[in-house]
Amino acid sequence: MDATFITEKELKKMDPVFGQLSFNDHEQVVFCNDKDTGLKAIIGIHNTVMGPALGGTRMFNYASEWDALNDVLRLSRGMTFKSAITGLNIGGGKAVIIGDAKTQKTPELMRRFGEFVHSLSGKYITAEDVGMETSDMDLVRDVTPYVTGISESRGGAGNPSPVTAYGVYMGMKAAAKSQFGSDNLAGKKVVVQGIGHVGEALVDYLTKEEAIVTIADINYERLNAVGAKYGAQIFTGSDLFTTDMDIYAPCAMGATINNDTVYKINAKVIAGAANNQLAEENIHGAILQERGITYAPDFLINAGGIINVYAELAKYDKNEIMSRTENIYNTTLEILDFAAQNGITTHQAALNVAQKRIDQRKLENSK
Repeated sequence: MDATFITEKELKKMDPVFGQLSFNDHEQVVFCNDKDTGLKAIIGIHNTVMGPALGGTRMFNYASEWDALNDVLRLSRGMTFKSAITGLNIGGGKAVIIGDAKTQKTPELMRRFGEFVHSLSGKYITAEDVGMETSDMDLVRDVTPYVTGISESRGGAGNPSPVTAYGVYMGMKAAAKSQFGSDNLAGKKVVVQGIGHVGEALVDYLTKEEAIVTIADINYERLNAVGAKYGAQIFTGSDLFTTDMDIYAPCAMGATINNDTVYKINAKVIAGAANNQLAEENIHGAILQERGITYAPDFLINAGGIINVYAELAKYDKNEIMSRTENIYNTTLEILDFAAQNGITTHQAALNVAQKRIDQRKLENSK
């Protein structure tokens, strides 16, 4: 067939991994399949210059295997920069399990996944992510030491979600200071989209500071429960992005800032826990900059979780975990100032700082 008539879909079939737009010089991509347990998983190892790749496992009922591959490639790349900008001596990796966590996750499936992780001999260390619980990481720990985020009773740091939320809260306050001149969130209208473990913990922090919190989620039962618990308003409109708000906190899946939303979002600050919030980093980051919207880079402010699980490897205590997470406030201010001084987007500023540290370590390793 003449190459000029090959469709994008056909091209993807020709180059299923290296041809993916999300492929970013990843070191290794591992496809895991087990008929007996029904396990279908992909492990993405993006970069190990700083150390072994550490990143959570996400279980999600993806629409297609292409979507799962795209997600693990984007997420693992983000982990590289998240760890680097936070000053952790670990690389970036991530794993996804294709399936419904509520109906298809079994102890046998988790242990089998752990065996695949173990086969990588420590190049990838897993942890908890969407669709996972601390108890799932305990099951993985039954078959491999290459897992973090296990329960405190087994010597782990426990559930990372509250620490992730605290880091997002610190990053949000820093972004508010940059945009509004004060980091006081009292009276600020904050929309939290996604109220899972991290989202709910963020709502708790915001409520205690007397912010005006509106919550949105596809799970109406949980939405009503969290709304009642914290006195948060429940979004009932037709378009979340045009609602009256000061701060938008995406805490569910990524890419909510996209071609459909980037021009209409009615917020002055974007600061949330979701990974890969910008569908197209360069394009949408630039549009936010042009519109005067302060974007707190996701891989910077949601790093509390990786700080928490890294503690199991570095052997530091809870006080050190919280101290390092609180420092996200200072790092965010530095990144926002650097972006303003250099006329670049905040996302690019964060990438530059992270890449500089990776390049420096690569140079040291080559000597």
